[in-house]
Amino acid sequence: MSAKKINIDAINIGLMFLALIPAMLLPFELFLFVYAFLGPLHYLTEINWLHKKNYFTTQKYDYMLLLVLIAIISLLVFTHTTYKNYISFFYFFAFAAAFSMVIYNNYIKKILLTLVLLAVGSVFFYFFNDSFKTAFTILLPSLIHVFIFTGAFIILGSLKSKSKLGIVSTVVFVICALITLFASPRTGLTHVDAEVYNMYGIFRPINEVLVRLFSFIQVDNAKIAIWAPTGISERDMEIFFSGTGIKVMRFIAFAYTYHYFNWFSKTSVIQWHNTKRINMVLIVLIWIISIVLYAKDYMLGLKWLFVLSLAHVILEFPLNNRSFLEIKQQLAAKFSK
Repeated sequence: MSAKKINIDAINIGLMFLALIPAMLLPFELFLFVYAFLGPLHYLTEINWLHKKNYFTTQKYDYMLLLVLIAIISLLVFTHTTYKNYISFFYFFAFAAAFSMVIYNNYIKKILLTLVLLAVGSVFFYFFNDSFKTAFTILLPSLIHVFIFTGAFIILGSLKSKSKLGIVSTVVFVICALITLFASPRTGLTHVDAEVYNMYGIFRPINEVLVRLFSFIQVDNAKIAIWAPTGISERDMEIFFSGTGIKVMRFIAFAYTYHYFNWFSKTSVIQWHNTKRINMVLIVLIWIISIVLYAKDYMLGLKWLFVLSLAHVILEFPLNNRSFLEIKQQLAAKFSK
């Protein structure tokens, strides 16, 4: 095991705690900051790196289908149409197609597998539309992307390197997440000001889903001294000013912050920064413009970067699928020995 690998594993463990501490104290503020400051740079550098790697597909132009699906989803989001209900299906389409792109080299086999998966997905879309929408429109591009897939990358790296410290980093990653969810909310956030409350509006659906998902977490809200504005809806009261809501937000803030930290810590491993000078100049320029827009109007920044954010999620699908397949191969080889 190289000293470089040990250092990277140790650095990532340190970054996990660096993400955890502010997430426990100021989860809403931390999330809004890293999403605006680190998010755009992450999208730009990752898409640039994925392009160099041919998006980890088996054929050079496979990704063109993903670009078409990105365009369709973007149009559905930004236009007033009754077809918005199909956004979740197109997310599923992209994920299914990405799976086919890493399984087969032959285009006919890719198309057939994608059609089979779409047929299965159509059944779930029709009979379990609400759950399907929650899974593929809300969770897949957010917490599954930043937490589950990041966890998979950590596990795969540990298996490939046979690093004990890498295994420790996987355990620490899980423990940090559990701390955000189970530590007393009285040690965390006790105030959300009006500006933060308004800026966070568009992200509410993620919190709503997780508050329901983690409803088993018992919290005595009466013992939590939390300010709340008058006339607030019951939904927002639960998201912003309940004990469970605070725990959920700490988890979200930790997951996103470490997701960005993990990416930028991989400089020496995957060489994402090793690109043409003109590409890096454009990346930095767009990043600066994005930060300015966020500072001027947070919603304007979100609209400006929506397509880029969506693109980096969907264009990563082949890599996500490949990572899970490689984890399976690594574990199979390990146990066969």
